[in-house]
Amino acid sequence: MARKKISTTIYITAEQDAKLKALNRVTKVPVAEYIRQGIDKILDEHKSQIPGQQLDMFGRND
Repeated sequence: MARKKISTTIYITAEQDAKLKALNRVTKVPVAEYIRQGIDKILDEHKSQIPGQQLDMFGRND
């Protein structure tokens, strides 16, 4: 089930743009999907620093 998406503006380098577009041409995966995947990786990597993401010993959020 797809989650509702919101629109936002980001600024990337010309090199990032060119590489993402080249990847899109080969894979047909939308550039926006790659950006979302990158955000998910960073959020997962830093989840211990995000308030409310830690569970206590009873499985409850802080």
